[in-house]
Amino acid sequence: MKVVNLVFQIFFLLALFLLFIYYLTGIDSAFEADQHCHSDLSIYDNLSGNYGCDHDTETHQWILYESNENKESAKIIKKFRYKFL
Repeated sequence: MKVVNLVFQIFFLLALFLLFIYYLTGIDSAFEADQHCHSDLSIYDNLSGNYGCDHDTETHQWILYESNENKESAKIIKKFRYKFL
């Protein structure tokens, strides 16, 4: 019984630690994530219009991407995750 309790406590502490790290590494708001994305977008030469920022509401992040002229899938350059709650 003590072994089960110890394993449960270890898993609980690990989950708590991962939740804490997840919370600390996110950007505070969607507005700030948008600003970071557009700031990084200005670094790229966007005369062709192939680069852009898009908001993904399901995963709560802004995505900096490069689209192709060949109708292929866009290449994700960077993701800016923000805190939802």
